[in-house]
Amino acid sequence: MGPTSPQDLYLPPRTALGPLLSLGTSPGTPPLGLLPLLVPTSPPEAPPCPGSHVRVSPCAVELQSPLFAPGDAMLPWRVSRWAMQLSLQVACPPGALVAGKSGAGARSPSMLVPWPPSLRGSSSLPTGAPEVALTAERYPVQRLPFSEVTEEDLAAFEHMLPGRVITDPEVLAAVNVDWLRSVRGCSRVLLRPRTTEEVSRILRHCHQRNLAVSPQGGNTGMVGGSVPVFDEIILSTALMNRILSFHDVSGTLVCQAGCVLEQLGRHVEERGFIMPLDLGAKGSCHIGGNVATNAGGLRFLRYGSLRGTVLGLEVVLADGSVLSGLSSLRKDNTGYDLKQLFIGSEGTLGVVTAVSIACVPRPQAVNVAFLGLMPGHAGCPGFQEVLQTFRFCKAQLGEILSAFEFLDAECMQLVGRHLGLSCPVRGSPFYVLVETAGSSVAHDSEKLTAFLEQALSSGLLTDGTVATEQRRVQALWALRERITEALSRDGYVYKYDLSLPLEQLYHLVPDLRARLGPRARHVVGYGHLGLDSA
Repeated sequence: MGPTSPQDLYLPPRTALGPLLSLGTSPGTPPLGLLPLLVPTSPPEAPPCPGSHVRVSPCAVELQSPLFAPGDAMLPWRVSRWAMQLSLQVACPPGALVAGKSGAGARSPSMLVPWPPSLRGSSSLPTGAPEVALTAERYPVQRLPFSEVTEEDLAAFEHMLPGRVITDPEVLAAVNVDWLRSVRGCSRVLLRPRTTEEVSRILRHCHQRNLAVSPQGGNTGMVGGSVPVFDEIILSTALMNRILSFHDVSGTLVCQAGCVLEQLGRHVEERGFIMPLDLGAKGSCHIGGNVATNAGGLRFLRYGSLRGTVLGLEVVLADGSVLSGLSSLRKDNTGYDLKQLFIGSEGTLGVVTAVSIACVPRPQAVNVAFLGLMPGHAGCPGFQEVLQTFRFCKAQLGEILSAFEFLDAECMQLVGRHLGLSCPVRGSPFYVLVETAGSSVAHDSEKLTAFLEQALSSGLLTDGTVATEQRRVQALWALRERITEALSRDGYVYKYDLSLPLEQLYHLVPDLRARLGPRARHVVGYGHLGLDSA
């Protein structure tokens, strides 16, 4: 490779910069190095570019045997600009052995991977599933010098939150484990405040006592950030679920951080609006967690990121002081835009307790087209056709284009095999889902029909189907939204979010297929394309 630049991205199989997993088929087999949660944007021998990291979200790998042996060379991926999210999933067959490192090269006892993983939104552990290994035992992490919770602390919390201080081990077992059942903390206290003032009192006490706190929303995250690493106090926003106000002219919604995204969606839809954010986890995820992780989701293409739609935040800082900024103004030049510090900060700067967000008018006409693409040529078969279709789609549909999702043939096969969902079009190497949303049924239908006719005549598409009725729209969306569920039924899944240029997006899939060979059960690609031109 040529010389490094600050924009080059290197993904080393093994690094000391972040936690790694080691996987094997039996005790004593060589370890498998996976990507760390944060990796530098330059190789280990070069100084890392300050502040440049990879977001650890569409590629999936299912492993049957070790991937990297000790001493493997790093995998270089040169990246010059970011255009979309790519999710890397690594799944192992049931019964694969997982081992982790603890301390200076020491190895914790091997354990069976828990199977099957719990369903999203469920707070209970799978029946008969083996216990997930403690994060502190599996990774080379060290507890910082925080105090431990005492009986006096519990009494103080009980005084602040009567009946809402949880120490029941069965309840704590669920909130200590992430949704993928890959990491587990050992917190002995769960606090469930209802108001910002209660959060403030909790954090003020913890600050004075030097107690570590781990904020938790719906616990639907897939990178372990929603659960403690050690024995941190879990501060849950589950009871902070009140809608404070909604302005039916401006569409401004003000609510507490623990409101579930799907419930907010129903609330504003009854008033003629929709949430600018939509996720597969909407039935469980909290709006506060969405803001803290700067979630993108399926409507990103149309409405942009939360950095543009969040109007204000109420946040409690680590010392218990409250930053009150629940502005409902779309334009506010009266001072620093402090809310941007907390969007995407993942709870490291403060706990989001309330959100003011701009909702958008509910579209009067929604169409969803599910399309099969023509086979491509050598390299990435068919993916150039995905990009050409995306470019043509933006040019033809313009302002009514709401979403553009793609999935490859293996995704469709897994969805059919494990979920019983049938493909509505003829077999293709790639499929795309196009959604339009506008104010005129006739206008939108005419534009979509013109696009489909031209795409078919130009040879981009082989087949397609269009849905306008809500039930059929949901059925087509299920083919895309339930891919992660299908993968979880086929093996143990690791999921990472990567942002890559559109033209290089799918290269990762054939490269991994070539590297893994017969040791990989499936390497699949899917996701939503971003706003940059293809």
